[in-house]
Amino acid sequence: MTEPDFEGGCECGAVRYAVAGRLRPIVACHCSQCRRFTGHFLAATAARRSKLTLIKDAGLKWYDSSAAARRGFCALCGSTLFWEPRARDHISIAAGSLDDSRDLAIVCHIHVADKGAYYAIEPGVPQVADGRFSVPLPE
Repeated sequence: MTEPDFEGGCECGAVRYAVAGRLRPIVACHCSQCRRFTGHFLAATAARRSKLTLIKDAGLKWYDSSAAARRGFCALCGSTLFWEPRARDHISIAAGSLDDSRDLAIVCHIHVADKGAYYAIEPGVPQVADGRFSVPLPE
């Protein structure tokens, strides 16, 4: 068996995952759901569902946050882990849950019309008022 290209998990270790292959660059989502779910904004990479393997899922719980998507978190320590759209073949992965995020960078900010008033977004990275910014998934 070959080593996974990325691994990650929650703070307490009750959820561990591996991703084979490359990850999408990071998209920062400032929508009100992501801000409430994370306590700030969600910085997420993504992979095709078929590339993600759950190594340990004892604490993994899913929350149906809308008709279009669900959110995965650890029920033991509260770590934010995943955002999974129902109608697509990918899963977004909280960048902070990766063991090593080297070579990943934020490429855009979405839903900036909903961002919190208490922070500024760094200049030089594209900002989109809604979620209409497409970053292709690696094969």
